[in-house]
Amino acid sequence: MELAIIIAVVVVALVFDYTNGFHDAANAIATSVSTRALTPRVALAMAAVMNFVGAFLGQKVAQTVSDVIDPGTGSHALTIVMAGLLGAIAWNLITWYFGLPSSSSHALIGGLVGAALAAGAFVEWSTVVEKVAVPMILSPLVAFTLGFLVMLGIMWGARKANPSKANRGFKIAQTVSAAAMALGHGLQDAQKTMGVIFLALLAGGYVSDGDALPLWVIIAAASAISLGTWSGGWRIMRTLGRRIIHLDPPRGFAAESVAATVLYTTAYVWEAPISTTHTITSAVMGVGATKRLSAVRWGVAKSILAAWVLTFPAAGLVAALCYWVTHLFLP
Repeated sequence: MELAIIIAVVVVALVFDYTNGFHDAANAIATSVSTRALTPRVALAMAAVMNFVGAFLGQKVAQTVSDVIDPGTGSHALTIVMAGLLGAIAWNLITWYFGLPSSSSHALIGGLVGAALAAGAFVEWSTVVEKVAVPMILSPLVAFTLGFLVMLGIMWGARKANPSKANRGFKIAQTVSAAAMALGHGLQDAQKTMGVIFLALLAGGYVSDGDALPLWVIIAAASAISLGTWSGGWRIMRTLGRRIIHLDPPRGFAAESVAATVLYTTAYVWEAPISTTHTITSAVMGVGATKRLSAVRWGVAKSILAAWVLTFPAAGLVAALCYWVTHLFLP
């Protein structure tokens, strides 16, 4: 019975990873597609490959995710993890349907915390605050500020350049920055699913604290997020690429470069599972504000902000409901 539940949790975790891929595909490539630096299919293929590669570049974020809650051991603990995943998947699908670039990362953490609270399990609040809540607030602010400053630097440096030649050059540069962004997405988001699978294996007694991630977990998570990315996230791509602001190649390059830098820094230095969605969206707003403040469609930005604020509690509430329902059928 317990082995069957573990298999079910792993399958659901990989389904979440897949939804993460198509939900967040726009993060890496929307700016490049909207500026016509890359065609959609080429961009998606590149993002899928870089997502896969990025998943193999670290395990610190996965360790942080697995430390968020301590559900205990046995089938009851696995039920908690399952409910957390279901809550995250539900919120991913809701926000994808409405085209809102919310955070899969915070949906996952919110789901795990909501399920743990419903079950009376231990929540490591210090990890939630230091590794999730604080980065959740700071990373968008840093991305917005850096995006604004980097774009100002580009505008000053290219002030005497021929606009047509400069745009062609930045379109080429966007191929690199989009690849760097996709690599950072794989580094961050694939690890989150790895952390949940490790948590399930820990609850089932198949691994111990301090063990390295099994290779099959890394390959499975990398494959699921890559397949999800390849399937695309066209609704959210339109929001990021067009509805917030109409981007040009220099601004697309600046936004992607800043977002990728923030993703790498938080993954390796802070070991924090930050939101790639929050990061790139804030960077887009930052570079857009250098045109003029009115160039950014702040009404759309307010809708996105509302989704950001709601993600953690909404996913937690759905996860709690899932726990109460599944607990009726599982011990």
